[in-house]
Amino acid sequence: MSAHQLRFGSASLIALAVAALSTPAYAQDQSADDAAAENPKEIVVTGSLIRGSREDAPAPIDVIGAEELSKQGSPSAIDLLKNLPNSAGIIGDANQFDARAQGNEGVASVNLRGLGPQRTLVLLNGKRIVQSGGSGIPIVDVNLIPSGAIGRIEVLKDGAAATYGSDAIAGVVNFITRTNQDGFRASADYRYISGSDGDYGGAISFGHSGEGGRIFVSAGYQRRSELQTVDRDFTIQPYPSNPQGGWTGGGNPGNFDFNATVGGLVFSADQGCTALGGFRSLAGSTTDRCFNQYGLFGNLVEPEERFQLFLDAEIDISESTNLRVNALWGHSETRITTSPSYLPTLPPSANAAFGGGGVFQIPTYAPALRDYCRVYGAAAGCLTDAGGTPLAPALAFPVLFRPVLLGGNPLFPGRGSATSPRISDQMMVSAELNTSLSDKLNFTTSLTYSRYERAFEGTDTYGDLFQNALAGFGGPNCAYSSTASRAGLTPTQLAALAGTNGCTYWNPFSTAVQSNPVTGNVNPNYAGSRGTNGLSTTPGAGLINDLATFDWMFQTPKTQAFTTQLVADAVISGQTGLTLPGGEVGFALGVQYRRNTYSRRYNDISNLDLTPCPGTPLNPAATCSPQTGALGFLGTNRNGNSKGDVWATFAELQLPITDALNVQLSARYEDYGGAVGSTFDPQARAKFQLTDWLAIRGGMGTTFRGPPSQSLEGNLTSLQIIGSSFRAIDINGNPNLAPESATTYNAGLLINTGGFRASIDYFKYDFSGPIEGEPVAGIVAAMFGASGTANCGNPTYAALQSRFTFTGAGCGIANVQRLRTTYVNSADVSTSGIDFSASYELPIGTGSVTAGFAGTYVIDYKTSDVTVEGVVVQPAFDGVGLLNYQTTAYPLPQWKGNAYLEGNFGNHSLRVQANYLDGYTDQRGAAIFGPNAGALAGASVTTGKNIESFTTVDATYRLKLNTGTTIAVSALNIFDKDPPFARLDQNYDPFTASPLGFTAKISITQDF
Repeated sequence: MSAHQLRFGSASLIALAVAALSTPAYAQDQSADDAAAENPKEIVVTGSLIRGSREDAPAPIDVIGAEELSKQGSPSAIDLLKNLPNSAGIIGDANQFDARAQGNEGVASVNLRGLGPQRTLVLLNGKRIVQSGGSGIPIVDVNLIPSGAIGRIEVLKDGAAATYGSDAIAGVVNFITRTNQDGFRASADYRYISGSDGDYGGAISFGHSGEGGRIFVSAGYQRRSELQTVDRDFTIQPYPSNPQGGWTGGGNPGNFDFNATVGGLVFSADQGCTALGGFRSLAGSTTDRCFNQYGLFGNLVEPEERFQLFLDAEIDISESTNLRVNALWGHSETRITTSPSYLPTLPPSANAAFGGGGVFQIPTYAPALRDYCRVYGAAAGCLTDAGGTPLAPALAFPVLFRPVLLGGNPLFPGRGSATSPRISDQMMVSAELNTSLSDKLNFTTSLTYSRYERAFEGTDTYGDLFQNALAGFGGPNCAYSSTASRAGLTPTQLAALAGTNGCTYWNPFSTAVQSNPVTGNVNPNYAGSRGTNGLSTTPGAGLINDLATFDWMFQTPKTQAFTTQLVADAVISGQTGLTLPGGEVGFALGVQYRRNTYSRRYNDISNLDLTPCPGTPLNPAATCSPQTGALGFLGTNRNGNSKGDVWATFAELQLPITDALNVQLSARYEDYGGAVGSTFDPQARAKFQLTDWLAIRGGMGTTFRGPPSQSLEGNLTSLQIIGSSFRAIDINGNPNLAPESATTYNAGLLINTGGFRASIDYFKYDFSGPIEGEPVAGIVAAMFGASGTANCGNPTYAALQSRFTFTGAGCGIANVQRLRTTYVNSADVSTSGIDFSASYELPIGTGSVTAGFAGTYVIDYKTSDVTVEGVVVQPAFDGVGLLNYQTTAYPLPQWKGNAYLEGNFGNHSLRVQANYLDGYTDQRGAAIFGPNAGALAGASVTTGKNIESFTTVDATYRLKLNTGTTIAVSALNIFDKDPPFARLDQNYDPFTASPLGFTAKISITQDF
């Protein structure tokens, strides 16, 4: 076949690949090492720019071949990464309640050493992939890497900035596609998961090598089905068992002051709280609160669809030059399933009817208040005249109620959960021209462009519209909605106009809620099922809420985030002609240019240039300082763009000092320009073969990560628990960020004798100036302490106190509306540990039995003091064996590993694997595990302080037929172990454990 014919045929092959989709197929006829041996020019060397590096070379590299993955039942990216011993804090399962995972629904990450996914460099065939800009943490979305095309995965467990540049602080994961496939391969799989429709997918690929060229194309599809929180009995716990387990003190039914003129502002629970499934503070508590369970409305697994197309073509342009082109397109669609509505953390402005007082107000004339006071009588605490007519309005702090919760969101059917889409599109194109200058020199130039687009929506309420509706001036057709239309009207005139001329009411009390759609609790005092003393039950008239009014005040903010990366490099490598006792010296010299861009676009609802103030929807001329936007909870911002150019030069030497001693030296200089500056990073590695079966290896070097564009400017808003409810946390960019850097050390021992192979490697990272968001839990603890007001008014804490926005009640943890934080070069980190693995293969007859294990033991993860506004908010600590909630570290069990027993006999293989995750401790203090005076009358909930270890057992049987068919059946988590209990929103830790329980999977692969 000629090169021209090969190019012409590629389009038709792609069309064939798109026509049929099947599951990821990892099976190969040969191991990764065998395939590489037959195709030496195809080896993508991870950790070196010079060909020849292997798994037992100076660099500590683990190779996970397609054959090994196939014998494990072709695990999903999430399963593989969570079981990887040297990883921690994996993003992939639904985890909307942790700021580090928010905005990443449908995205899967690699997080080596628990240093953060932004510090693991992810490559596809040795080329960089742009990171997502959808959240505050830049992440390469490995869900969009074409799993059906992967031949092997190489994991470099050491810093590698000298070789690859920025981001390779914790290590490198290189996904390498197959190059030896000849013909078609199709596959499909289905995974049974109790409570859901299961996960399924497929892939099809075609490969061909001919005279003058090679082509490989692959198409894949994967579907994850929804798994609701109510489908697992561990996810919803009573308040006294876990007050942090999805309970909020700002719900609906909410908390109100019904007699504002008597005794000041004292908020008490809506009397209909418990009838709808809420929890009310026990007698003897210091507050009377209604707590709502928002976890009922969430998901453990969000429904998700993913598509990938991949092309790898290589053409011999001449006898000495060949061109390789890779192209990737990936698309995913998922959603976030969340609370029916969020807290209105911003008080209504004076532009709203009865707004401007720092609280929401339900006027005395409102039918909802009149009815509520009559139904509950003296228990309601209303201030009334002799006839029961309210004499004082009902008042509500923004953080103590919301428009809807336990009754569900009327705009969304079923449970009434609010849902918002998350859509990702990724593309990557690379072209590499490889020229053999001589039998010893090679010149390579390449150009790689990648783009990631993340589109996501949210749901929130315009606070001023909500206040208008509480006062009877709501709805899309209200003639007196705008500020101008009510100008000059007296309270008496407003009372007469409310609920007329197209204006409607919103009833915020439990009397508007018929039932809890999840639990089935029926409200005996629902206004539509009892007498109302002559008050109208027409929807929108004041007692029963109407859909149009809610739709009018409920908004859909939309954001698009775009990241692009252009990489151009040129490398000359080969042999120097200089000879040492062990052989000829190898070298590589190169230059690289990278351009990174980041931009965000907001719709009118969430764009500060268009909607700058709470009052803007009612008064386009409204002013405010600071400009917060009109949304009650979610953040707003302005459209923004940023870019950065990086120039780099690098070099590498391979020095075969003797036959037994090989040394690798490398160095890189990168210049970011401007305020960021430049870095120089050297690295040295060596391997010494002591005997034919025993070797030692080690190395040290410096590595770095430049500040990403999205951290230098702009703003994001996350949702994090402060006190008993979620609050909005604004995370601002910082143009003064400097590159973070680390010095890395490793030393290891390699054994290979007979059927026994083993390795043990010590690692250490001394990390300086990591770029992090300021720790919310530390700021809150330092400011408020266990009392909730510990340092309010303390001059030393004045600057820290100014970071908070409070309700009209002033400084106190219960009164927090928002918190302002920023990205900083945070406290230094030092971590060390040991990686170990061993396997022994015993031949038996015509087959063999292999036993093996692999694991990581983390010795320490020490973080220095974190200071914010001159106050130490996070004292130095060692994060090993801790949950590290809302700190600068991820959950970090001390031990993590797996052990397996595998039999291979002819066409049959059976593998049984045990996966172990060590227990760890929730280091939070008395605020979580101490006396709960506000809701439990001083009782303490001490369970969950120690999060238990998690052990699961999997088994996979595989049959390879002579027809080219491979069938694999897997039983995963055979003993149906629930994840260990943790004092978190979903009652387990989504970063480390799996909520699925027992699952069964079948996969079929067919070669043609």
